[in-house]
Amino acid sequence: MSHESVWNSRPRNYGKGSRSCRVCKHKAGLIRKYDLNLCRQCFREKAKDIGFNKVSFTWSESAAWGLGPHAGSATLASRNEQD
Repeated sequence: MSHESVWNSRPRNYGKGSRSCRVCKHKAGLIRKYDLNLCRQCFREKAKDIGFNKVSFTWSESAAWGLGPHAGSATLASRNEQD
């Protein structure tokens, strides 16, 4: 059995070896969510074309939504008082 016949001899039907980026065929850094199957570099290039928008909150907006690190029970209590 020569080296050529042993190399890539097992089937790659599942696991990390079976998946690759649909654009550049790269296997590392793959984003599989929503069946994208893009590596992270290609995702950054194609995100606007696909329809992804980067959303950033200011600290005051995130506190109002209860998302910030200082948004605790006081924020929830003030919401309950308003209801």
